[in-house]
Amino acid sequence: MQPRLWLLLAAQLAALHGSSVLQQNPEYQMVQTNQMVVLTCEARTTYPNKRIYWLRQRQAPSADSHQEFLAAWDSIKGIVYGEKLDQEKLTLSQDASRSTLHLAHVKPEDSGVYFCMIIGTPELTFGTGTRLSVVDVFPTTARPTTKPTPKKKVCRPPNPVTQEGLSCGPITLGLLVAGVLVLLVSLGVAIHIHCLQRRARLRLLKHLRLYPLEKFSRLDY
Repeated sequence: MQPRLWLLLAAQLAALHGSSVLQQNPEYQMVQTNQMVVLTCEARTTYPNKRIYWLRQRQAPSADSHQEFLAAWDSIKGIVYGEKLDQEKLTLSQDASRSTLHLAHVKPEDSGVYFCMIIGTPELTFGTGTRLSVVDVFPTTARPTTKPTPKKKVCRPPNPVTQEGLSCGPITLGLLVAGVLVLLVSLGVAIHIHCLQRRARLRLLKHLRLYPLEKFSRLDY
């Protein structure tokens, strides 16, 4: 049996619950189409065989679900890819205890749960898993509907700058009439006083003119 085929069959029989031995980051990620995705898997213990495999599960875990082998790092061959896999969009790097999977130009069909795995003797150890969701547009949260608050009407005085002419209201007319009456009364009083002063002057002049004549006539007698 080919190693790749054996790996797929073994993965189908393995438990889907991740262990704390292989820690994956992040747990969940949502990205838009054509973005770059970076997934990491770190081994918390030391294994004789440090080869870490990456698997993808396209549907929710069930009895009929299976994992698709993506890639693994081999110290001699380098990156070993799964069958019918676009190698241009997937790269893999590994150091002493961490494996990093890079996915470039992801599409919605790349959505699924990504697992890292180590083959032991005889058990298989799976990572905690990373759920990846690739969407064309991020979903938006609908805002709660609120009733519009009615605006209060504010009574503002008329702006004299914007008015074309003077307002002819009752108050304005009353003030104008009162002003005219005050002017007329003042004018009448002034004329009356002037007439009184003139009469007083005339009487005084007449008295002064007549007084010397009367005195002279008395001296003659």
